Amino acid sequence: MLLQKESNPRLNTIISYGDGYIEINAVLYRHAICFTPEGDVTPWPVTGVHDITAARVRELARLTERSQDPLAFLEDRPPERSPDTPEVVLIGTGGRQHFLPADYARPLLTQGVGLEVMSTAAAARTYNILMSEGRRVVAALLMHEDFPT
Repeated sequence: MLLQKESNPRLNTIISYGDGYIEINAVLYRHAICFTPEGDVTPWPVTGVHDITAARVRELARLTERSQDPLAFLEDRPPERSPDTPEVVLIGTGGRQHFLPADYARPLLTQGVGLEVMSTAAAARTYNILMSEGRRVVAALLMHEDFPT
């Protein structure tokens, strides 16, 4: 399915997707990938939903394990985030949506990062919208052989 006729070469824009591929800025990918609007599109070492772990989700959000002051909530201030922490992480789970365990989202939510899990087709469309709005978004997309056309 064609999403964009043109793209900004400085930004990673999903141009189209189809049976087993995603096209970003005129480059076809036939394996799971993760990327942000700027920077490299990299392989995501996941072959199916069963390979997605809480640690992989934290990696996408660029969160590291660290101990927190258990009374920090009393100060009523938002958590500190690094400049490269995304606002939202999109995970495309192939041809249909597969839900992840709720505890995968908790570490992200405590840092003010949203987690959205949907079909890869929906994630591709959502990514392009968020990217065009200038939002800090990370997309991790699984391939699937049964994309609707």
